[in-house]
Amino acid sequence: MKLENRVVLITGGAVRVGRAICMELARAGAVIFCHYHKSDQQAASLKADIEKRGGKIYLVQSDLNHIPNVVLLVNEVIDKMGRLDVLINNAALFYKTPLGTVNEEQWDRLFNLNLKAAFFCARQAGQYMVKQGWGKIINIGDPSGENPWPSFIPYGLTKSGIIAMTKGLAKALAPEVQVNCINPGPVLIPEHYTPAEKNTAIARTLLKREGSPEDIARTVRFLIEGSDYITGTILNVDGGRSIA
Repeated sequence: MKLENRVVLITGGAVRVGRAICMELARAGAVIFCHYHKSDQQAASLKADIEKRGGKIYLVQSDLNHIPNVVLLVNEVIDKMGRLDVLINNAALFYKTPLGTVNEEQWDRLFNLNLKAAFFCARQAGQYMVKQGWGKIINIGDPSGENPWPSFIPYGLTKSGIIAMTKGLAKALAPEVQVNCINPGPVLIPEHYTPAEKNTAIARTLLKREGSPEDIARTVRFLIEGSDYITGTILNVDGGRSIA
């Protein structure tokens, strides 16, 4: 699938890896629908950057913790453009939840956005894509979905769900829609990490260095443009961390 004039919806696209994905796909000629929740300034800056380079982008603000908003988000893109070619489930929360202190509110916040919203977004988009006759869904997972970290168990469980969801959707939406998942390694390591935590994350990779948002963005582009014969795949872009 060539990206020129294709309609792409990305959740959580205004910041961090999401921003890099928007920039990469806009450079390839895609029409970007960038969802964001509270990142108003970052979304406006992204729009200005893309339009300055001649790209096309629409901003859509929504709280995906409420499933009716998920449905409205997907339908807004389809109503405006008459189609939806690519969905990228990127929006997610990430924070520590030590076993002795994790509470139900933290659990619900993580699962509502990271997994529940992603599933219903893919469900809404995927069913439309089947009727349309084509489409691609790319989910952003995490290595902790396969090898959980002790202080992030609920987060890791949401990403385990993303991995299982990817495989299930690939089966349910075939042959019209290809569904894949990217597991990023240490890319844009959170600012709240201590130097020791950052060094540990990097040391656990085989390449012994931090990745870049562009590494993920280029992989997203490959899954869209590089092949139409990949589905149900979990692609680790992690410097070898998953096998270290």
